[in-house]
Amino acid sequence: MFKRRNAHQLENDSQQDNKVNELKSAIGPLSGHSLVFCSDASLKRYLDARNWNVEKAKKMIEETLKWRSTYKPQEIRWHQVAHEGETGKVSRASFHDRQGRVVLIMRPALQNSTSSEGNIKHLVYLLENAILNLPKGQEQMSWLIDFTGWSMAANVPMKTTREIVYILQNHYPERLGMAFLYNPPRLFQAVYRAVKYFLDPKTAQKVKFVYPKDKASDELMTSHFDVENLPKEFGGEATLEYDHDDFSRQMSEDDIKTAKFWGLEEKQYPKPNSFSTANVVPEPATSLASVAS
Repeated sequence: MFKRRNAHQLENDSQQDNKVNELKSAIGPLSGHSLVFCSDASLKRYLDARNWNVEKAKKMIEETLKWRSTYKPQEIRWHQVAHEGETGKVSRASFHDRQGRVVLIMRPALQNSTSSEGNIKHLVYLLENAILNLPKGQEQMSWLIDFTGWSMAANVPMKTTREIVYILQNHYPERLGMAFLYNPPRLFQAVYRAVKYFLDPKTAQKVKFVYPKDKASDELMTSHFDVENLPKEFGGEATLEYDHDDFSRQMSEDDIKTAKFWGLEEKQYPKPNSFSTANVVPEPATSLASVAS
């Protein structure tokens, strides 16, 4: 219930603020996108991910800034990844968990693409979108992963999974609050054992397996979600419906907010009322092989 602090964790906000200031001094002057990205809250997440070791946090955030300058996640727009989202395999929920965290809903059985770069770019876009929509003071999100209908045929290649894990752990540290894996088949447990090998132990602790008609699972879910908001697929009372056109309009509206947040020119992105999935052509994505090396 209560986490025991290790020797590297800090006891009070004053100590944390001092570490943040140390990290700022170590990083040096910033400008543009890097300055916006390196907020105090962001620096705290990197410090937390590295047990408040300033030098390790500095190295980690510098690698992220290098990745962001190359991959440019803040410049990905919905019209570039909409084809990956047609089935609703990953979407942002209309509700939050009890902690006020944005919720991403994932349905692996609805996988519709064999493109490693396409899958990664789509997920990175939705991570950035979820972060954009976090309430003030909240730095984390929750994931609901529904394995209904999943089979190995719908599974993404292990190489893609490894790249996703690398990006999540190294460039989005402490962004995951909890991940609920609902009704995973036994076959997936073998897959997860392989994936878990690449997970940081702290991240692995946030992954919870939950099952239908299971008292412990029901109690866990209701402790984190309001039943009336939680979709039936996850043991709740709400109806989960994914409308790609509606979701596309919502994402296109958020793209304008994203452009404003990062100080980018809005005119280079389609407006919501001009969005059309019919004319979407997949665009080439930056190779992650060089990024992860």
